[in-house]
Amino acid sequence: MASPTDSASRPAALSRPPVADLAWLGVAVLFISSSGPIIAATVAPALAIAFWRCFLGSAATAPWVLFRRRAEVRRMTRREWWLVLSAGLLLGAHFATWIPSLRFTTVASSTALVATQPVWAALIARQRGAHIPRAAWIGIAISLVGVLILTGIDVSVDPRHLIGDVLALIGGILAAAYVTVGESARKTVSTATFTTGLYASSALFLLALCLIGRQPLSGYSLQAWGLILALTVGAQLLGHTLINKVLSTTSATIVSLAILLEMPGATIIAAIALNQLPPVGIIPAVALMFAGIVLVIRSGSRTVPMETPPI
Repeated sequence: MASPTDSASRPAALSRPPVADLAWLGVAVLFISSSGPIIAATVAPALAIAFWRCFLGSAATAPWVLFRRRAEVRRMTRREWWLVLSAGLLLGAHFATWIPSLRFTTVASSTALVATQPVWAALIARQRGAHIPRAAWIGIAISLVGVLILTGIDVSVDPRHLIGDVLALIGGILAAAYVTVGESARKTVSTATFTTGLYASSALFLLALCLIGRQPLSGYSLQAWGLILALTVGAQLLGHTLINKVLSTTSATIVSLAILLEMPGATIIAAIALNQLPPVGIIPAVALMFAGIVLVIRSGSRTVPMETPPI
């Protein structure tokens, strides 16, 4: 699932993608943009929503792996298993922070803050010895200024929003860690096998959190189950399956830039479906974050994993 990388420190190419890929990307972004609004509308514990989307996601992909990738699973080394399981734990931790954030702050703020993942991925890559171009450092600085402005405005509207903002920001950091580990796993593990192991290990981690926190895993309304299923099929399976599909013919930079459209997309869907209008004051902050993240993605070297995880 992680974007292809190599050891070169040259800027990622922005060649024009095929028209069909642009269409698939548009559909994928629409599905992914529905994630935040659907979660906000679902009357069920946040951790339980996270568990069910991962469990159902692994259940949907497991048959394919069992019938078509069984030999690959048997050949997997201890290191490959460790990378897949580690990525799964990080993805589970991402869901365990980002999804609850939607209970405390708006879809617009939560989605914008978790979308800072490329910034944290670049910083992690720098710690691992990768070269980060000057333009990317400028983008990181711009994004962080936007984060400070956004959280300040959110706190002035409702102090509880700060809890959601912090959770979403931590979710973005964990997403960057997941992408970094997942990029290493995907060098030798196929997309289908990686996805199934990833979602299964995430589900087990989230199940443990639900049991420890005594979160009910059933007893929801039919509407809640329908929304959980829509979240799994739409954002989890179709959205990111289409992203993986176009990554074979379209650069990871183009894909990452397209995924950023989730920010305005989720805000528009939340405004229409949930009547959740964000404060006008956060628009400049989100614009700063958007511009900074674009700089990071556009200027980032190929040693920096750029694909946004399944949020």
